[in-house]
Amino acid sequence: MAGGVNSARTLASATLPEPTGYAHPGYADSLEEFGSPRPLSRCGGWLLERPIEGAPFRDAMGCYPLFACRDWSLLPEDLDALGQDLVSVVLVADPFGAGEEFLRQCFDQVAPFKEHFVVDLAGPAPGSRSTHHRRYSRRALQEHTVERVQNPTEFAGEWARLYQRLIERHGIRGIPAFSPQALARQLAIPGMVVWRARRGGETVGATLWLQQGEVAYYHLGAYADEGYRSRASFALFSTAIEAFAAEGTLWLDLGGGAGAGAPVEDDGLTRFKRGWATSSRTAYLCARVLAPAVYRELTKSLPPTGYFPAYRQGEFASSDG
Repeated sequence: MAGGVNSARTLASATLPEPTGYAHPGYADSLEEFGSPRPLSRCGGWLLERPIEGAPFRDAMGCYPLFACRDWSLLPEDLDALGQDLVSVVLVADPFGAGEEFLRQCFDQVAPFKEHFVVDLAGPAPGSRSTHHRRYSRRALQEHTVERVQNPTEFAGEWARLYQRLIERHGIRGIPAFSPQALARQLAIPGMVVWRARRGGETVGATLWLQQGEVAYYHLGAYADEGYRSRASFALFSTAIEAFAAEGTLWLDLGGGAGAGAPVEDDGLTRFKRGWATSSRTAYLCARVLAPAVYRELTKSLPPTGYFPAYRQGEFASSDG
């Protein structure tokens, strides 16, 4: 298996531009606690391959939170090849990747999963469109010093402590509860940008962004208790937005609100992200049965469900931060 991965990586690197962000093999490697990274050598994407409990079969899922690749036009060929040894595949597609019509040509099921708030940095005034956010940003910038971390890997210890506080505060479980080892690996990925907020000389919050081409994706944010009280998030986001715009980045993807489906208007995370956004894009949940006969056998005794794959329903009990 290791030899196959290495040869696939060599092929991908020889035929496609160098990967960054969610499309980089290092991101898939950071999630190996949840599956074996499997390259899609034609399109340059990555999946996590997993054994199916109680059965001599395997399936695959996209990396959390988004599946990204470098050439979407070649994804159908990779998916067809997976049918030789996997039962099914499920992923959430990058909203800046392929459109819904194309995804429906690749997958059996395509459904809206989350509305991602996005910022068009090519438009006028890249800062917040919300009067509320502008006011809080001015106050936060007076109380905090915000700086870009020049060597993200050296921030691993502080970042792990901040993120552990986030896990405890919100009861995060499953894949989003990244281990310190996974967090450290992610900091080393090409395209990683880290902004840190200090107050009184102490780090009280940080945000992580992953750059892929013309888009920067908000990856994670975490705060000390003092950072929540002092609203460090407003200083961090306003600084990041202005800096990315100045560097020529065209779009920011801020992600969605808590949970799946349409944003909940009274959710604090939704209100915060909406206040920066200029519009939204849909991230689609995509699923495909690769071995129909095996899938029918695995699910024949299960009650009807909208979960995919049905034989994994309830496997991950996770909470959005």
